[in-house]
Amino acid sequence: MKQLTLPLSKEQILSLRAGDCVELSGVVFTARDCAHRRFMELLEEGKPLPFDPHGAFIYFAGPCPAPAGKACGSCGPTTSARMNSFAPTMLKAGLSGFIGKGEMNGATQEALKTYGGVYFAAIGGAGAFYGNAIKKMELVAFPDLLSEAVYRLEIEAFPLVVAHDAHGGTVY
Repeated sequence: MKQLTLPLSKEQILSLRAGDCVELSGVVFTARDCAHRRFMELLEEGKPLPFDPHGAFIYFAGPCPAPAGKACGSCGPTTSARMNSFAPTMLKAGLSGFIGKGEMNGATQEALKTYGGVYFAAIGGAGAFYGNAIKKMELVAFPDLLSEAVYRLEIEAFPLVVAHDAHGGTVY
């Protein structure tokens, strides 16, 4: 198990291979379909994203409200394939990668190679477990989207598998 702290350097990303198990700590941003559509609109209009994408990671998730004494409620991954049409543009904008559930398409895998990014797979059905690894959660943008709003999460020892690496390797 590799212990990694975000942000990752290009060297760290390039050292990862499909199938590597990691525990990730640091800052990630949540975004699902609706938020990605708004990201695309902002980029098309030449406006900045609501967070600095350079070196950032997006977790395809919609966190549940935090119960008493916790930073976040359940926060499991959503199906990543729904973000395939957005992923190459987000990588081009500076993102280092994504966290989600399931395989991403060939265009996304090619963009990971082109831009030197990585896609981590999270365990579906483990939302409560992942919620416990979130130490801080704050709203960043699009509060009208409710659980699909963009949140900044501080995660600690978040267990993941490298699903698609920067060399074209895949666990699928």
